[in-house]
Amino acid sequence: MKPKKNPKADLTRRSVLFLQLGLILVLFITWQAIEWKTYDKEAIDTGQLNLDELDDEEIPITEMQNTPPPPPPPPPAPEVIEVVEDEEEVEEDEIQSTETNMDEIVEVEEVVEAPVEEEVEDVPFAVIENVPIFPGCESLSTNDQRKKCMSEKISQFVNRNFDTDLGSELGLSGVNRVIVQFKINEKGNIVDVRSRAPHPRLEQEAARVINKLPKMQPGKQRGKPVGVMYSLPIVFQIQD
Repeated sequence: MKPKKNPKADLTRRSVLFLQLGLILVLFITWQAIEWKTYDKEAIDTGQLNLDELDDEEIPITEMQNTPPPPPPPPPAPEVIEVVEDEEEVEEDEIQSTETNMDEIVEVEEVVEAPVEEEVEDVPFAVIENVPIFPGCESLSTNDQRKKCMSEKISQFVNRNFDTDLGSELGLSGVNRVIVQFKINEKGNIVDVRSRAPHPRLEQEAARVINKLPKMQPGKQRGKPVGVMYSLPIVFQIQD
């Protein structure tokens, strides 16, 4: 009679599984053996404090000194009250009254402000009410006649006194123009002379001639002497 094996009791079918489990177990035991650590008993700090090693702290003993309190301040001196007899006369200061006596009030007259003189600025020659009077133009009556007379007199004076040969000496040629501006002030004097020319020497010559103009009667605006601004072109030609 042949023995029959139960196919469920065959362990060779799971040999691979058992082999893997054995390898895993061996690796786990080996890892634990490597990670295992041991310590010396002396190196272990149990956290206990040895009170015998502490030194006794010496506390100094202070002596209490009985300091007497400061003496109390002396009592204030009694106030001396001077008794004045009834028969003695006491001088009193006389207080003067500050009240105003109505009988002595002085009436204030009306305050009149001093008139402020209106300052009139310099006026151009073309619009002046009363032109300055050049010497020799006094006999003329109208303002236009005096204007024309003054312009002619100034032009004649400049033509006689201006050095026209200066242009050729400076190397200039052709027609040259010099613009001169000046003021006849409130006293009739020539001031603030300014000139513009192609050469500084011509400007100086023009200022020299204008400063030699004679004193005039000052121009008037609103009946008051004022400064009058005057412009004069000086034109001359240099012959080559």
